[in-house]
Amino acid sequence: MMNALLERNGTIVPSEEDAKLATETSRILSKHSDQNLHVQLDDGQLLPLPRAIQDLISHLLVEMSQGNAVTLIPVHAEMTTQEAADFLNVSRPYLVKLLETNQIPHHKVGTHRRVRFNELKAFKQRQAEAKAAALDELTAQAQELNMGY
Repeated sequence: MMNALLERNGTIVPSEEDAKLATETSRILSKHSDQNLHVQLDDGQLLPLPRAIQDLISHLLVEMSQGNAVTLIPVHAEMTTQEAADFLNVSRPYLVKLLETNQIPHHKVGTHRRVRFNELKAFKQRQAEAKAAALDELTAQAQELNMGY
């Protein structure tokens, strides 16, 4: 099973059956969120799961129940410019412009640019914070001008 998942570049697209099963499992787990989870092997051995894994499983089940594709990316992973652009949902040329203007740190491997996932995540967070601040400012201005907002 794991090899099949890895052959698909780590992205799991749930089938309709998977989504239904994920919904049922997620509901059951949510009722027992205060308990520690264990995996029972065929020989009866119980393996305890760390709390972080429990949270990850819950999150994965929710996403899969909604039919969303899921990919796990280690924070230290290095991505190509196309993978990075896909993650940010921008074009590759736009991403390259962000890299060349040093808005996102990167390095080169030969002639190819590589971007660490944690740098992309930090950039995405900064962008979200800037958008929220701009929206707050526009809202404040609209209220000062009695625009009905």
